[in-house]
Amino acid sequence: MEFKIALLPGDGIGPEIIDQAVKVMKAVEKKFNHKFNFETALTGACAIDKVGEPYPKATHDLCMASDAVLFGAIGDPKFDNDPSAKVRPEQGLLKMRKELGLYANIRPVTTFPSLIHKSPLRKDIVEGADFVVVRELTGGIYFGEKGRSEDLTKAFDNCVYSVEEVERILALAYEYAAKRNKRVTVVDKANVLCTSRLWREVAQRMEKEHKDIETDYMFVDNAAMQLIQWPKKFDVMVTENMFGDILSDEASVITGSLGLLPSASVGIHTSVFEPIHGSYPQAAGKDIANPIATVLSAAMLLESLNLLDEAQAVRDVVNKSLDAGVVTIDIAGDAKAYKTSEVGDWLAANL
Repeated sequence: MEFKIALLPGDGIGPEIIDQAVKVMKAVEKKFNHKFNFETALTGACAIDKVGEPYPKATHDLCMASDAVLFGAIGDPKFDNDPSAKVRPEQGLLKMRKELGLYANIRPVTTFPSLIHKSPLRKDIVEGADFVVVRELTGGIYFGEKGRSEDLTKAFDNCVYSVEEVERILALAYEYAAKRNKRVTVVDKANVLCTSRLWREVAQRMEKEHKDIETDYMFVDNAAMQLIQWPKKFDVMVTENMFGDILSDEASVITGSLGLLPSASVGIHTSVFEPIHGSYPQAAGKDIANPIATVLSAAMLLESLNLLDEAQAVRDVVNKSLDAGVVTIDIAGDAKAYKTSEVGDWLAANL
């Protein structure tokens, strides 16, 4: 089969980790007799530097014309340290989400047996944790009306949700739960926020349409605590944009390394697959960044194309690399640390 894949390496370590995922996908090509046509485009700070905007029209056109998008990372210290900057890399990410209709972010959180000791939590708490955070991605406070008063002494960010937006994301959460352990946890702040009360009203109605799936509800502060106390109790957690941003980052830490976790942003037009970590500019160009999360994001991409055996083959070879200690410096400990490119080469060769 033949597919067109858009590559958006972005900033910092983005180009290096994308290169390793491409190596693995090319190995999949040979092993399973497929053809991936890769095309690269600008996004983030590098796009601002070259064309003046973080998500150019040419990049959007490529994404729309592709079967899937593999995305690296965006962000640059020169923008982070300049609060007066009118154009920022992160604006490109929000624009991409909106224009591609990326309404849901899917973050699987899985522990790796050989790396349990890296978790900040005790082994008995974290071992066997395996859940998915489903985050609404195009509504809420990040996309609501925002501004400052004329005298700059006040600021506001409006949080707005519609019934349709909530129904869409909950339907996806139930779809995931049906394929897993049939449990959905709806996270909100319905005791305080009107938008959360809307979420809960819609969820309580939809719960009756999914009687084969257990549904429970948690306030976001309680969910934040229980993620640390009992991470194994969760199966599919679904929540709004800002809560999901915070909780999914919290959840990612329990595995012991941000460099191991992939994500998918499901879209109306096409979907984007990316590691959950940032651009890590301090490591850019040093060949030390962990490419595993990006490789596992490529596995999620393959799965979205219904290439299930291919996706599993990638996950299997990643597990073999971790068991064999073929890892980068962030998780190597006292053992030998492999370079980013060496990990990519090993994965491709062993797949």
